[in-house]
Amino acid sequence: MAAIASQVVLHPTVSQGLRYGGTTLGRDKAYRAIQYFARFYAWFLLRKGDKEAAARWNALKTHLATARKLLRLGKPFEHLQAGLKAALVSGPAGEQITTIGKQIAYFAYLSFDALVWVNAVKFYSFSTETSNKISKLSNRFWLAGILLSIVNGALKSVRLAKEERRSKRSKALGGEKDVGQEAEQEMRLSTIIASRDATRYQLVIDSLDLWIPATALGISSMNDGVLGIFGLITSVMAGHKQWQSVNGKK
Repeated sequence: MAAIASQVVLHPTVSQGLRYGGTTLGRDKAYRAIQYFARFYAWFLLRKGDKEAAARWNALKTHLATARKLLRLGKPFEHLQAGLKAALVSGPAGEQITTIGKQIAYFAYLSFDALVWVNAVKFYSFSTETSNKISKLSNRFWLAGILLSIVNGALKSVRLAKEERRSKRSKALGGEKDVGQEAEQEMRLSTIIASRDATRYQLVIDSLDLWIPATALGISSMNDGVLGIFGLITSVMAGHKQWQSVNGKK
């Protein structure tokens, strides 16, 4: 029995899960996945008329949302720092501007989101009118950040597609090369393709997440079932990225 228990506890997958859960981002994405599943399932139960069960899942969704705001309290400064770094690095103008704009928008979004948390835990109680204004501003900046991220991803995708075609053409027409040159060219092409795939992956996440703040602001009218599924999908996708970052791509 002890041998079986040790095999389970010390299994590589368990170790990988612990490494993933040991990161703030890993925990956040796990909580987010449960939060948005709860949002979908509460909607589903309400459609069936099971109000008591729906209330339980809705409470879980609300508490996880509040807990995630606590996890993100220091994150606005990460985005501010990323924006300043982007401003100091030269690159394509469109990509640089949208990157800086995106980071500033996320800084503002998470700053207002922290005030939402302060009000939610009753550390400081805002008036209902002020609380609604803060929540609306938070969602506006979230939406702005996602839109800028989509524009940035589109610009980057176009550039990378051109670079990929140029690299492949150069490889096909380059004539005889030594082993070092060929290896360097292969490495460059692999880097371009990996960057292209990562950009497209993020575009899918942004295209789905877009509707969550848009609906909160009344711009779209998607129901909680659809938004719950969208949030669950993007949470799993972002969680998969973080898993690979922590544990490698094996």
